[in-house]
This record gives sequence, structure tokens and C-alpha cells, in this order.
Amino acid sequence: MSFPAPANQPTTPVQVPDGIAPPVPPASQQAPQDERTASRFGTPATVATEKHDASVEKAQEPPANAGRDGNDDDVIVVGWDGPEDPANPRNWPLKRKWAAALTVSSFTFISPIASSMVAPAASQVAQTFNIHNSFETNLTISIFVLAYAFGPLLLGPMSEIFGRARVLLAANLFFFIWNLACGFAQSEAQIMVFRFLSGFGGSAPLACGGAVLGDLWTPEERGKSIALYSLAPLLGPAIGPVAGGWIAEKSTWRWVFWSTSIVAGAVEIVGYFALPETFAPLLLQRKAKTIRKQMDVEKGPVKQVRTVFEKPGQTWTLKQFIVTSLFRPFVLFAREPIIQLISFYLAFIYGVIYLVIATIPAVFTNIYHERPGFVGLHYIALGLGLFVTSQTNARVLDKIYVALKKRNNNQGEPEFRLPTVMPGTILLPIGLLLSGWAAQEHLHWIVTDIGYALVGSGMVLIFQGMQTYVVDAFTMYAASALAAVSFFRSMAGFGFPLFAPAMFSALGYGKGGTLLAAFAAGIGCPAIWIFWRYGKKIRSMSAYARKQ
Repeated sequence: MSFPAPANQPTTPVQVPDGIAPPVPPASQQAPQDERTASRFGTPATVATEKHDASVEKAQEPPANAGRDGNDDDVIVVGWDGPEDPANPRNWPLKRKWAAALTVSSFTFISPIASSMVAPAASQVAQTFNIHNSFETNLTISIFVLAYAFGPLLLGPMSEIFGRARVLLAANLFFFIWNLACGFAQSEAQIMVFRFLSGFGGSAPLACGGAVLGDLWTPEERGKSIALYSLAPLLGPAIGPVAGGWIAEKSTWRWVFWSTSIVAGAVEIVGYFALPETFAPLLLQRKAKTIRKQMDVEKGPVKQVRTVFEKPGQTWTLKQFIVTSLFRPFVLFAREPIIQLISFYLAFIYGVIYLVIATIPAVFTNIYHERPGFVGLHYIALGLGLFVTSQTNARVLDKIYVALKKRNNNQGEPEFRLPTVMPGTILLPIGLLLSGWAAQEHLHWIVTDIGYALVGSGMVLIFQGMQTYVVDAFTMYAASALAAVSFFRSMAGFGFPLFAPAMFSALGYGKGGTLLAAFAAGIGCPAIWIFWRYGKKIRSMSAYARKQ
């Protein structure tokens, strides 16, 4: 990152949107190349100067993402070395792309496992710290997800300042330290604080992970990778309690935290080697810095150097740059109707999955009278629904997008992700009805598990489609957009399990499940129709969303 230097030194203005009118974002990260753009930064002969020639500018009018400096004659604009530049993350070999994608998905997987793995052991934690209130017991589970609401608001924008890889690795290390500390907690207050701090660090992949995949893949390619990534935060909470139940029964609840910390440490080591930086503006800033260092004052006047992602004629201090970036998620939510709609819908969906996670132990302990180890096995039903549906959806998500793009004069739209979401809005309420009434009527446990599997199937279809929609619509600011969405989503994940015992105690599992199913159908079906019918019109009012 460069700031205005003394007059006799090359300068690069730091660029950032002012929260109202952002710099024109690129339609993709592959910046166009012409004779005004610096090529490989080891060959001075290819570093050309911007010429202020009206006829030339008109003949070679660059797309919006190229920018120009008006009357500045001594400015070097740094971009990729053509559309096939191997330094561009979108041109990396598939093995390198998938190594980065799998690493990000691993970060995204281990944190949600830690969020729910303690659920079957919650009674042991309560007994250790003399917690007799069900609200406080559930709070030991939910407070981790509360941190999910606030972490991305800081960590998402930071990834757009300091880079995706740095933020992900640092945040995972932070998660590792405090999750490990949970296993050594000696009081209720300590475990609450440690859980919150570990959740804060574990929240980074929720904001940055999808942005990394947006950096690596074009819209026609990113469906499979985002299908894998978006599965992780849903599959993790389903798998965690399976292991947590047996650990709690055979050992102590402290090993629930220590075991996840061991895995988080292993993922951190892998990520250090397998996760390079992917954020194009930062990579081009590094390239510009290298070009600037190679300039020789003795060989001629020193030229200003900037990247194609930076607007000419505007400079920012470090403080302005950071503050503006940190406020961007709030700006996006306040001024982007599409972000508001997605946030509220996904908040309900995410709240439901954590409500189900918190309810399963009570259902199979009180109704089916099973031990903690066997209770944890019923999370497999939820996990199977998530996994099988996710893998199926991953194979059709991009195919549907490409087919609809061809029918639309080869113009892709984020709304082309929605057809796979629509079945999810039906499966989710069916699963809630089936699992609720099966438990209420004491039917065989397999019927209840089938209901949970349908819940998982519906949720993952909705999540995968909507996550990809956000990345497609806000590619340049994907981390901030995902942070805005995840705030309300995580607040619901925190709050829903807290009122679950009171709701099911008052209504029973049948009527309680019916109430949730009614909300799921009443919100989901109209919401997806609104996105499909009016999404493009809503995006056209956006200063941040790409228009096509």
C-alpha cells in the first residue's frame, strides 16, 4: 500500500471508495491491457507512459476498470500482462486454485465444528460450573456464534486492505489460541469469554472465504468451489456433535476443545504453504511497488505509478483508507436493498439450523432416552442431507448458470444462481414438519432423522445459491458484502437456540415445528421469487453491485 511521497519520489495514490460512490469496479479481475499499462516488471522497455492524446484515447477507450489520468503525462498504470498473465489468480493452474479453495474450506469447516461440538457436552459443562439455568447452558453454545456476527464486520474489510491470506491465517491463529484456552477454563465467566474470542477469530472465513473464491474463479467456474465452501459452515455444525457426544461420554468435555484446537493448528500449518494471496488490487500494488523500486532518477524524470484499480487525482491517508473500508459493510447494508433482503432471509435460515442443533439432544434424550454418544449420531442425518445435496448441487450450479447465460445473449446475471435455491424453499419446511411431528408422536427415530435430513438438504440449497449470488453481484467487495450478510445471519444463529427450549416447552415439537415451517415457506418462496423477478432492477440501483 503506497501513500503520497515527497515530490522527487514516485507516488501511488491509495484508492478506496468514499462509501457513496466507489471507484468503478472491474467486471472481473482481469484488467485489460494496452500500451499505457506496465507489463512485466523486469523489462523497462515495456513500461510505457500515458500519453494525453485525445484521438488516441478515443480510439483506445478502455473499459471502466482501466481508468485514466487526464492531463498527467508521466503516469504508469499497472495491470496484468494481458488476459493470460500467470500472475493473475484466475489464470493459476487448477491444482493451485483448488489447493487454495480447499484450504479456505478447511478454515471454514473447523470453526463451525467448534461452535457446535460442545452441544452434547453442554450438560457436563453446566455441571462443572454449577449452571442450573437452561438459558445459560445454551448460551455456552450460542455465544460462539454471537462472535460470528461481529468478527466479519472487522475482518472482512481488513482482507480488502491487508490481503485475504494474511487475515485468514492470523484469524485462525487467534481462534486456535482461545479455543485451546476454553479447555482450561475454570469458571463460567472464563468459558463464556474464551468462547466469544475464539468465535471472533473463527469468523474470518465466513467473510473472506467466499471472496477468495471470487478472486480465483470466473462466474462460469466458481459454482463448484463455492458449493464446497458454503457446505462447510453447515456441515461443520452437523458433524461436530457426533464427535462431541462420544468425547463427552468417553473422556471429558475439555477434550472437545483440545481436539478441535489440534485440527485448527494442523490447518494453520497447511494454510501457511497452500494459501497464497489472491486479492488482485493488492497483488497489483505489489507489482507497482516493484516497478517503482526499479526506477532510476538519473535516467530521466521519475513517473507516478498506480494500478488500474485506483482512480487518478485522489489520495487517501492510511486512517481514511482503513476507516472507509471498515465502514463499508454498514454502508452496504444501509444502502443496498439486495443485501438487506438476503441478510434477513439467510438470518432466518441460519437461525433454524442452530435451533435444530440445540434441539436434537433434548429430542433424543427425553423422548427416545438415548445416551450422549448415540444422541450425537443423529447429527449424521442432518449431515447426510447437507452433504449429498451439496455434491449434487455442485454439479448442476454452473451448468444451469451457463445454460441461462446462453439464452440471455451470453450475458451472465447473478439471478441465474436462483433456480437451484427454489427446491430448497420447499424441502426445508417439509423437513421441519416431519421431524417435529415425528418426535411429538414418538414415531420411530428414523422418521425424525429423515426430517432432519430434509432440513439439511433445503438449507444447503438455499445457502449455496445465495452465497454464490452475493459473490457474483458484489465481486470486488465480496468480503464486505458477505460480512454484512453474515452479521444478521449470525445474530439469528445466536438467538434462536436461546428461545428454543421455551418455544418447544410451550408448543411441543409438533406445533413448534409447524410454526417454523410456516415461516420458512412464507418467507422463502416469496423471497426467491422477488430475487428472480426484480433482482436485476434492484441491483441497477446499486453503487457497488456489478450491473452485468
